[in-house]
Amino acid sequence: MTATRHPIAVLLEDIRSLYNVGSVFRTSDAAGIEKIFLCGYTGYPPRREIEKTALGSVENVPWERIPNQFEAVNHIRRQGYQIIALEHTTSSISYTEARYRFPLCLVIGNEVKGVSEPLISRCDFAVHIPMYGVKHSLNVSVAFGIAAYHVVHVYLNDR
Repeated sequence: MTATRHPIAVLLEDIRSLYNVGSVFRTSDAAGIEKIFLCGYTGYPPRREIEKTALGSVENVPWERIPNQFEAVNHIRRQGYQIIALEHTTSSISYTEARYRFPLCLVIGNEVKGVSEPLISRCDFAVHIPMYGVKHSLNVSVAFGIAAYHVVHVYLNDR
């Protein structure tokens, strides 16, 4: 069975938890994300920890290991992608207010440090998920799921 893939990719920069990587694979499969780019020290298949949370989606979602995230962004940009950091910055806007252009690539970063500043500066802009509680962050794979489904929704409604 071939799944419908939307013109949306995700780049993972320095994700330390293999379980988070697996969760991104699983969410990407469910949302119809077309490709995952694994960069920096982000783990990559085959790994038992990734498979544990990916539940077979590693076989369904195309992925590529590009160790240097800056080379990856250049590669993705040459293919015409809008590149968007999912990171709260002084100039980021709410993910629901952004003007998306397809194809696009969401960039997600390290669980503690987020997307690195040098990588943010190479993105077209940054979006954030508003926080209303005491804690001002989400698990990286949860944040990706929220943003990915929103972007898919925008894409499907704009076609």
